[in-house]
Amino acid sequence: MSPLDTVNAFIAAIERNDLDSALALVAPDCEYDNVPMMKVHGPEAMRGILGPMFARCHEISWPIHRQSASGNVVFNERTDKFRMDHGWVELPVNGVWEVVDGKITLWRDYFDLQSYLKQFPADNPR
Repeated sequence: MSPLDTVNAFIAAIERNDLDSALALVAPDCEYDNVPMMKVHGPEAMRGILGPMFARCHEISWPIHRQSASGNVVFNERTDKFRMDHGWVELPVNGVWEVVDGKITLWRDYFDLQSYLKQFPADNPR
């Protein structure tokens, strides 16, 4: 698979809420930098972050609006959408990915934290 194919397969797995298949596309030392929240390394650390959030989702959709690849680097602009008990949470995101030998070695997402947080009811855990 090309780097673009790898990233698209990762996103497709996320949209199926299939974290195992998504993380199978991640290198053991992958850096996941969820700017401005946290940075972790490796698939199990990523599972620790994504698993609890995705467990609360009834549906996930990450439509890609623009995407480009150059060598092993992929950039995309997308809207990450999560349907939860209280409704949809929608977040504009810019992603930077690096893929080496068919595995994601860097996944860095940029988004506005306040845009995310204000979509939750005051009594709903984020």
